[in-house]
Amino acid sequence: MSPSSDPMLSLSLTALVALPVLLALALVVRAVRLLFFHPLSSVPGPWYAAVSSLWITTHVLRLEQCKAVHALFQIYGPVVRIAPNKIAFNDLGTAKTVYSTCKFDKSVYYKSLLTNDNDHAMTTLPHAQYSIRRKAYAQHYTPSNLAKLQPEISEATGQLIEVLHKLPTNTAIDTLSLFRHLALDIIVASSYGFRLGAVAKWAVDSEDGLSRAIGDFPKRGILRSAVPSWAWALVCKVPHQRLRLLCASDKIMADFVSTRVYEMRAMLTPSAKTTPIAARRMPFWSSTKPSLSTSSSRSASRSASEDSFADTTGATKSYLLPRLLAFNYPNGVPMPEQDVISECMGHMVAGTDTTSISASFFLWELTRRRDILNKLRSEIDAAMPDARVIPDIKVLNELEYLNAFIEEGLRIYGAAPSLLERVVPGPTHSSGFGADGFDLLGHAIPSSTIVATQAWSMHRDPAIFPSPDTFLPERWLPSSSSRDADAERLARMASYMMPFGTGSRICGGKNLAHITMRVLLVAVLRNFEVEAAPGTDEKSMDMRDSFVMFPAAMECKLIFRPRASLLPS
Repeated sequence: MSPSSDPMLSLSLTALVALPVLLALALVVRAVRLLFFHPLSSVPGPWYAAVSSLWITTHVLRLEQCKAVHALFQIYGPVVRIAPNKIAFNDLGTAKTVYSTCKFDKSVYYKSLLTNDNDHAMTTLPHAQYSIRRKAYAQHYTPSNLAKLQPEISEATGQLIEVLHKLPTNTAIDTLSLFRHLALDIIVASSYGFRLGAVAKWAVDSEDGLSRAIGDFPKRGILRSAVPSWAWALVCKVPHQRLRLLCASDKIMADFVSTRVYEMRAMLTPSAKTTPIAARRMPFWSSTKPSLSTSSSRSASRSASEDSFADTTGATKSYLLPRLLAFNYPNGVPMPEQDVISECMGHMVAGTDTTSISASFFLWELTRRRDILNKLRSEIDAAMPDARVIPDIKVLNELEYLNAFIEEGLRIYGAAPSLLERVVPGPTHSSGFGADGFDLLGHAIPSSTIVATQAWSMHRDPAIFPSPDTFLPERWLPSSSSRDADAERLARMASYMMPFGTGSRICGGKNLAHITMRVLLVAVLRNFEVEAAPGTDEKSMDMRDSFVMFPAAMECKLIFRPRASLLPS
């Protein structure tokens, strides 16, 4: 019998030919439904984004999601469909509704940032549950409490300044790494009252293991979320030391925090009340030279309070960890140790790379703008006559041009410029949305749709920020003879700023970041001339994003030379 006369073979060949045709037809039908018969069909945007998530995924993988979404706003207007079930918007009123008034819950994207396989405030999706978690640490980040912690911040910064002074001339420094070590020293000190010494390890060319783990953690999250669980388990067994460290980054952080929890619990027991907390910490400063310090430097010791420590002047300072250990949930149950550990880990991750990234971009901008540097330095030199004594934070907060510089820096170089995803709630939500869904600039958005805005675009609205791509601190200064007109203009710009997020879920560590940035900038600019190292240019510093922003070269190499006025005569 010939093959052509075999009915079973003919049927198989027919099925083989028909299968791809049917598959193609199914894809066409799906695309037509998504384009013309979907509830989001009226939302403008490229057709290929409406029928597949491939477009947005491609730009995520190319580390340019912010720029790609911003380009769509410029083509289609303030609301655009960027995936079959995802809408991006660039509108202040809508942002207030989504993030402040109605407090939409977060999307599942944030689960990729779990620490110790457990939720912390940032990964808690329902807003109501987040509000409870936030109460545990909110008081820690108040300006009044952080002002008491300025000695720790200034001591850590002082060690960094001392390290830079000792470097050979013309040494190119990757500030992304150095400032991450500094930010970690500060966060560990303010969270646990513990001297980590990360900058000291960096100075002897020994990267701190905890700092490396924090740098690896976001990469771990991206890789883990991109592959099945069985594939992730195989990846972690690959006999490659660097890959093993990346896979273990979560555990390294968890082990560090667990040790601090154990030590703190021991200190808070009655038998430990007379033991100074400093006895369990490494000294910040080991140089024989006088350290860079605040004008009212203080040393901490244990107080009679369960969650506070007193300095030698009698003022109390509260670290983050004792607050979490003392916190009870509304049902009266203390925060479980697993939640305490995850929360502390989340704060370390959120506050290190973001600070180092922004500070690095700020200084790189100054290497290109001598006019801005001269104005900053004039103001800083007057406020800080002794290059080794950092003024009190109250003094730094009053430096008008420094404030304008930081605000403009956060506008252009804020470390978290990406989409802040939220989920449109159902009709039973307290917002009162009906069956027609959420009205987003005239479009009825059904429940379960993901909506988001991004700081990248809000900060670059030319109607609010003329010449939005120009770094111009003067835009934040009074510019007219009318005080009311200036106040209105500045308030309007401020309402569009969201470098730390926006609404009720704004970054809890915002105030600590501001203090750290001020102390670091004044200390560096008072002591050093800063130059871009060879190879550090517009191309290497081109902005990329993967939720947080970073330079294309993944490094920012700068040269720090002591100012002539500080050199021996």
